[in-house]
Amino acid sequence: MEAERADAVVWRNRALTLFDRVSVPVAVCDVYGSVVLANPAMAAECGTTPGRLKGRDVLELFRPQEATQVKRIAEALRMRRRSRYQVSVRWRAPGGAERYGELTADPVSDSTDQTPALLVMLWVHGERTARPEPEPAPVTEVEGRVLALLAGGTTTDRAARELGLSKDGVTYHLRRLSARWGAANRTELVARAYALGVLAPGVWPPEARSARPGPE
Repeated sequence: MEAERADAVVWRNRALTLFDRVSVPVAVCDVYGSVVLANPAMAAECGTTPGRLKGRDVLELFRPQEATQVKRIAEALRMRRRSRYQVSVRWRAPGGAERYGELTADPVSDSTDQTPALLVMLWVHGERTARPEPEPAPVTEVEGRVLALLAGGTTTDRAARELGLSKDGVTYHLRRLSARWGAANRTELVARAYALGVLAPGVWPPEARSARPGPE
């Protein structure tokens, strides 16, 4: 019995050494997808170390592209079916590029009666380089405030009151912006302000991101 235990320890150590040296990203997860063990290649794809991956949900690290794939795998595991499962995934690489590929999961256990663990391997198919965020188009402080108020649905009269301008003054700024960007109406003007990075995305009430000094 002692000899068998010693042999088991030796083979376990050899397996762990091989696991760490494999260039393919590999992890062992429990049946719920929580990482139990990860090799350095898998950790490198997440920009961290193997120890920091322990307990993380593998499907949060690598986003599935089809929810139905995950549901089918979960159902198959509940029924103790043993076969290889594939999930198409995307993830953000440490350098900022978006990568895409496939996770394969193989149920593994010492016996058919045990709840299996999952041997997960990541296959990288390609990547899309992140585009740098464009610099906002130059606008004056007043132009930025006019655009922000317009994007929030403020009328010309109210914008004039809030900015301390006349109604004609607000209209002047809107006409100058429309001519500069080739906008046919106010809706298109607001759309162009967001597209050009002048108005901050995902912010309410709307606000200008930056402004340059200049004549009003």
